Amino acid sequence: MIDQDLAELYVVETKALNLAVKRNLARFPSDFMFQLSEKEFKNLRSQIETSRWGGRRYVPYAFTEQGVAMLSSILNSDRAIQVNIQVIRTFTKLRELLATNKELRVKIENMEKKYDAELRQVFDVLKQLLIQESKPKGQIGFTK
Repeated sequence: MIDQDLAELYVVETKALNLAVKRNLARFPSDFMFQLSEKEFKNLRSQIETSRWGGRRYVPYAFTEQGVAMLSSILNSDRAIQVNIQVIRTFTKLRELLATNKELRVKIENMEKKYDAELRQVFDVLKQLLIQESKPKGQIGFTK
């Protein structure tokens, strides 16, 4: 999650959230938090469509699930606790969905393999019919 989105959830300014994180930087290794690259930032800005007068002027930080959990240790308020609980639940649900989708993807791939041969035969027959129809027919009637 991006720092700005987390700050909005915690009802604090993004600057305040980042300052709290910087004061406790030892709690946020690179697999908990990282700064977006310039290219990622430009892509993010183009998706948000900010005006030249507003919006961010610095590259945001992104927090992983572990980084969001660590935020609860430095943002000690009732709101922070409730937000962290909801965010962790959301990450857990996403993980479950990804696992389910992987199983679904494997099932679909297996079905494709199973039915590809049968469908290929149908398409081969259709192609043969189309080829036969496209052959020029001989002229009917008298010729000189």
